Amino acid sequence: MKWRRRSGNDGSEMDISPLIDVVFILLIFFMVTTTFVKDMQLELERPGASSGSSASTKALRVYIERGGGVYVDEAPVKVWMLQSRVRDYLRDASGGTVLVVADRSVVTERLIEVIDQCRLGGAQDVGVITDAEG
Repeated sequence: MKWRRRSGNDGSEMDISPLIDVVFILLIFFMVTTTFVKDMQLELERPGASSGSSASTKALRVYIERGGGVYVDEAPVKVWMLQSRVRDYLRDASGGTVLVVADRSVVTERLIEVIDQCRLGGAQDVGVITDAEG
């Protein structure tokens, strides 16, 4: 009886290099299409609310720091200028949403003044960003 030696190549091996190429292409696609919202680097302690909902990433963000300073797109503005800034933003943007990011120690009068100026500027929806309470 003559024994044959089997070769290791019986056709059951699979080349996974096309699979790796597809995975890298998908990874690049998701990295390019993902938008990241970066909040300004202010030290804010946001107030909490248990009835909050998620906010749009395409909304204009207005920041109010502890001292009462107001920022739009990381640029400091006076409150009386806020109305025109919101109007300019809404002229170019499709949505009319403005989100106010305020510190929990901001005086209520200042918060109401900022929200009022945003609405006078033409914002349809003005929301206040809070931390979720568990």
